[in-house]
Amino acid sequence: MSASSLVSQDLPLKTMELPEDLEPDNPLWQFALAIWQHSAAQEACLALQDEGWSVTRILCAGWLALNGIAYTGIEEATVTEWRNRVTGSLRGIRRSVPKAQRAYLPLRTNLANLELEAERIELALVWRNSQAPHPEPSTMYTSDELIQSNLTTAAPAAGTSPEAKQLLGILRDIISTLQPGGATPC
Repeated sequence: MSASSLVSQDLPLKTMELPEDLEPDNPLWQFALAIWQHSAAQEACLALQDEGWSVTRILCAGWLALNGIAYTGIEEATVTEWRNRVTGSLRGIRRSVPKAQRAYLPLRTNLANLELEAERIELALVWRNSQAPHPEPSTMYTSDELIQSNLTTAAPAAGTSPEAKQLLGILRDIISTLQPGGATPC
């Protein structure tokens, strides 16, 4: 079987239609960079990702909570499609390349950089789709309660494992130390 026939069977040929006016360097991305400065947040996000969570959903939920807005968990189809077709595919390819063998390090590094750029575009799509009017800030919760509620809403399925709850607590504590963003949240 040729490489071209493998590609045509495994990858969709239809190009996604994406907006031309994305803002990759937006307040949601800046929030993501601020969170990623904390090694405990990195470890928590990656551990949750290994359990099937979307880091971009976690980041959006945290961003909204920091800005006093409840996260519904509903996202535009384009965001989900991008995550599944591009970000997830790049992550799967990167994970399939041997990690312990030095010969593959440049490839893994390049794939990791591509995956990061795909996540940046994913967050830009979230940001762009979030420019619609938002409900009034939530006053039902304290700040920590809203962060916890939003993070729980970002779960890939109903119910959260005890390990995930512990990781969410770490993220809640880190997010609660950050300042709200200055622009309209996602």
